[in-house]
Amino acid sequence: MVDDIHQTEHDPASDPEAIEELLEEDAALDIDFEDVVEAAAATVEPAEGGTGSEGSSDPALVADLERQVAGLKAQLEDRANQSMRIAADFENYRKRTSKEKDELATQIKGDTVIELLPVVDNFERARSQIKPQTEAEMTIHKSYQSVYKQLVETLKRLGVSAMRAEGQEFDPLLHEAVMREPTAEHPEGAVIEEFVRGYQLGDRVLRHAMVKVAAPPENAPDNAEAGDGADSV
Repeated sequence: MVDDIHQTEHDPASDPEAIEELLEEDAALDIDFEDVVEAAAATVEPAEGGTGSEGSSDPALVADLERQVAGLKAQLEDRANQSMRIAADFENYRKRTSKEKDELATQIKGDTVIELLPVVDNFERARSQIKPQTEAEMTIHKSYQSVYKQLVETLKRLGVSAMRAEGQEFDPLLHEAVMREPTAEHPEGAVIEEFVRGYQLGDRVLRHAMVKVAAPPENAPDNAEAGDGADSV
């Protein structure tokens, strides 16, 4: 990042004063070029009209004017090419900074959402564990559930999506296996239980889902005692 900052400070495409100075030099060259052409025309025209003059009879002066015109043309072409290069560099600089700005905004958004995920977990935990028995308890239950719903809708608008890991094939890029359970009811490698829900922001994984994964059934005699158990990994 430091190298990029130093490069930007010396990049003519990112310096408006350098561009203005270049344009002023181009304008000065245009004026000089017109003056030389007018002087050349004034010198050559009498010779074409047949009236004769000292200027028209001096081939050295005409050759010198032609050299000046050719030199100014070369300078104008060089300035035009330089202007196009600076414009292209400036466009690349603009696109690069715009991309970096978007990436930074996404990074900040993701980091903020990660801090909010435990709050979402607590709301979901309360919804599954608290069973209101009275009308007053139901009123409180509906109240905090409305807050939870508002929080979830806000996260969705930000582009956050919850993973639905249960029943899916285990993917180490999305899931974190904390237990393996030998079973014949599910194919090997399938997610059979989700302990902690995972979340994504676009393609970025904000939190891996913590899951239990199906393992092949244990049929060996040495493992008969542990046939129904679940072993952690």
